[in-house]
Amino acid sequence: MGRNTIELDIRVPNQTRYLRLIGRIGEALARELEEEGGGREALADQLNVVLTEAMSNAILHAHDDDPHKTVHISLAISDHELRIRVYDQGRGFDLDAVGEPDADGCGEHGRGLFIIRCMMDVVTYRRSKGFNVLEMWKKLR
Repeated sequence: MGRNTIELDIRVPNQTRYLRLIGRIGEALARELEEEGGGREALADQLNVVLTEAMSNAILHAHDDDPHKTVHISLAISDHELRIRVYDQGRGFDLDAVGEPDADGCGEHGRGLFIIRCMMDVVTYRRSKGFNVLEMWKKLR
């Protein structure tokens, strides 16, 4: 990343009540960028959505809504790149096997990942050091 990089490590209880807080932290972080105009506001909105969806997936699917677990989110943003990592302790899944949501909107499976993939340039999911890591990158400018 670079010398103008802002990095945050956030750990919150595995509870959906913190979704709004994490989304707002993402918005505030995006607004600290030097970019002028609507680009910064659009990025703030996207970051809110991506963080909320990724954290929601970790809480509800990976951790099965277990209140004794925590969600760890790592954010790094510079003038040129945004990187988000969401760590979970769940059983994991095959990212490539998750298709698009149902065309009629009836199914909820895959909706969050579909949204994340639309808003980010690269999305990966891997096992690392005892955790599953959903990693997302976006080029800026």
